[in-house]
Amino acid sequence: MLDTEIKNKERAIVVGLVRDGQERHLVDEYLDELELLADTAGAEVLERIVQTRDRIDSAYMIGRGKAKELADTAKYLDADLVIFDDDLSPAQAKNIEQLCQVKVVDRSGLILDIFANHARTREARTQVELAQLKYLLPRLTRQWKHLSRQVGGIGVRGPGETQLEVDRRLIRKRIAILEKELQQIARQRSIRRKSRQDEFKAALVGYTNVGKSTLLNVLTNADVLVKNQLFATLDSTIRTMQKDDRKVLLIDTVGFIRKLPHHLVASFKSTLEEVTEADLLLHVIDVSLPEFREQMKVVHDVLQELKVNDRPVIKVFNKIDVLQDTSLIAELKQTEQPCVFISAQRGIFLQELEQQILAAAEQVCKTMQVELPNDQTRVVSQLHELTRVNDIEYVDNKVIVKFTVLPVNADKVNRLLNITPDSV
Repeated sequence: MLDTEIKNKERAIVVGLVRDGQERHLVDEYLDELELLADTAGAEVLERIVQTRDRIDSAYMIGRGKAKELADTAKYLDADLVIFDDDLSPAQAKNIEQLCQVKVVDRSGLILDIFANHARTREARTQVELAQLKYLLPRLTRQWKHLSRQVGGIGVRGPGETQLEVDRRLIRKRIAILEKELQQIARQRSIRRKSRQDEFKAALVGYTNVGKSTLLNVLTNADVLVKNQLFATLDSTIRTMQKDDRKVLLIDTVGFIRKLPHHLVASFKSTLEEVTEADLLLHVIDVSLPEFREQMKVVHDVLQELKVNDRPVIKVFNKIDVLQDTSLIAELKQTEQPCVFISAQRGIFLQELEQQILAAAEQVCKTMQVELPNDQTRVVSQLHELTRVNDIEYVDNKVIVKFTVLPVNADKVNRLLNITPDSV
């Protein structure tokens, strides 16, 4: 069975470009990651080619001579696929494909292929299709052989319309339909979020394949899919972490990656909105990787793009059980507070993480107590909607309500109870 699986894999060559001022080892790291992406997509990498250039070649990205070498290598190795680590322009992709006579994709196209394969829910499939069509639209000229045909004949006299224009029009129409569907999904998400607005929410964010889903499972006894694979999780998953009488909602999200295409972030906006609603961010980091600091920067940049970098963050350094240099822990404790060091898979120091999450929840939430007349049932009902009611006591003609409120709802509660900020 294994031999059959290997035979069915597409045979690929990966290509990287070292630009002026760039360090070679960084491009090698990018290509290591690209090979992991290729493996996730179902390709076997046969060879990697790296070119150093002061500037990008407008026709072939890597230059005509290197492109010819690439074509010869592809022919010699009987490759089916060439994968570029940088995004190609439609013209570059067309030129390289014609020269090599094999399929050519770039990093964005490869990530989209993985996303399409992993999309399970209606929302994920809609988001992936939208991103794919936006990626495909400027590249139509190399997708079909019928593009020079004219749609003419009876009823369509005059200059006619090329098949390319018809295809573009159909894709734009489909994009508009998908964008409307996502707007509807976003509205449904908004309604569901309202039912959770009185709960403290912590979002698990981080680079892809750092152990976010594993951590969610062990903290909440969930059964979220866990694979040692890039982008195994695409949809946001929400589970409850219960400790004594305290409850926290944990949100697992799609992982980030270097050179994440901007249109992909835009297409997955409705999923990533769960991050914008979180009260706390748990930035999960695979500290065993040599490049973990660069991955931290990638996540920070994406969070900045989502405009949530003002949220409190706990850095969760995962996989300490396979960390080679343990002296790194003492160093990071000095520079990256607040932080915690764990192994989600082996359950090491998870209690410390839980305590930090609950402490953050206590710090953010405000516990209040009010006395209301017995006839104020409407106010009590709204307190149930806006806060977590901890206790209700009926004494004589009064109702004593003890509740916990999140900052997002504090103003509404104050107005409901006619409390001025100075009097709280």
